[in-house]
Amino acid sequence: MKVLIVGSGGREHAIAWSVSKSPKVDKIYCAPGNAGISEFAECVNIGAMEFEKMADFAEKQEVDLTIIGMDDPLVGGVVDVFEERGLKVFGPRKNAAILEGSKAFSKDLMKKYNIPTAGYENFDDPEKAMEYLRTEARFPIVLKADGLALGKGVLICNTLEEAQEGVKEIMEDKKFGSAGNTMVIEEFMTGREVSVLSFVDGKTIKTMTSAQDHKRAMDGDQGLNTGGMGTFSPSPFYTEEVDAFCRKYIYQPTVDAMASEGRPFKGIIFFGLMLTADGPKVLEYNARFGDPEAQVVLPRMKNDIIEVMEACVDGTLDQIDLQFEDNAAVCVVLASEGYPVKYEKGIPMYGFENFRDKNEYFCFHAGTKFDETGRFVTNGGRVLGITATGRDLKEARKNAYEATEWISFSNKYMRHDIGKAIDEA
Repeated sequence: MKVLIVGSGGREHAIAWSVSKSPKVDKIYCAPGNAGISEFAECVNIGAMEFEKMADFAEKQEVDLTIIGMDDPLVGGVVDVFEERGLKVFGPRKNAAILEGSKAFSKDLMKKYNIPTAGYENFDDPEKAMEYLRTEARFPIVLKADGLALGKGVLICNTLEEAQEGVKEIMEDKKFGSAGNTMVIEEFMTGREVSVLSFVDGKTIKTMTSAQDHKRAMDGDQGLNTGGMGTFSPSPFYTEEVDAFCRKYIYQPTVDAMASEGRPFKGIIFFGLMLTADGPKVLEYNARFGDPEAQVVLPRMKNDIIEVMEACVDGTLDQIDLQFEDNAAVCVVLASEGYPVKYEKGIPMYGFENFRDKNEYFCFHAGTKFDETGRFVTNGGRVLGITATGRDLKEARKNAYEATEWISFSNKYMRHDIGKAIDEA
């Protein structure tokens, strides 16, 4: 088979690594890809939003399966473009990717089908949002830009003043662009956050192993929200009891709700959960693998990823026995100092040879490229995801932090407490 992967981050590198292990595959392309992905795939200079160009390429190269890694092209309708041309593609159509593309849509869906989530109101008029905050809100409260905002369009506000400033940022100053045309104001939930990824074929859902992300830039969950500074899997807080509840009240009901709405979902549903005192509730949905969650979940998966993805496309997922190793994985993101605000790019990196022939250690590239001399240089805020497995979370964590020392670049930055919550479990 020939496979095309769309995207350029650590998630796509983890997918490319996973696809490369499939005996069914002998050629991988990635558009646009990055320096690390080029180990497994031929990188093609086509932007993720250039749908027609990408479909032309898939036709010309006779690609058998295209895997869409990123949220923007999914929400933009890339799957529809491929399907109209009779090309096999893994990911939800535009009318199903709205599950991630519009927070207002997903909140209304959950309300309609009684899927547990935080109380909320949607606003498309900043004045009405301000009025609601002055008269009805209880603090702290959460403001969410409706559309895609690179994982950063969520503000937690402790006071009325903060919330008013937040409305101004999102709806008036358009800090997140058109994503802020509509805004969700949501009750603040407390508890442990857990991510559960799942494969879906329109009617059947098979969940993957659980994971937990760290969004804040600095140790102790301080600093600004980022795209993710590290993850671990499985989450010790995701118990069998929690799993049973979510299967009954969240996972299958979500798939059934989308089908009932005439929006059958095929691909990946990412469930962002909050384990509250009143039981698990949905924080958010994503319509693709999380990043960096994919970097700890995929190394633990036993199945051939191509078989599972083809089953999702073909509607035969019920025939797949999805299995994961009885181990653990931890990913620590190496970022550029100053991320997520301002940082330098183009800095040479050293030490990649340390990962060769080590089965339990992975170096997934996110923001990297080759310079004109063929050296690896930094090309983003999140640069690398250093992942290691171990018998349990403590061993995986020790291994991952050990491996972060194998790579050097002058503005290297990381959190030192990824997975620290496992000590409390």
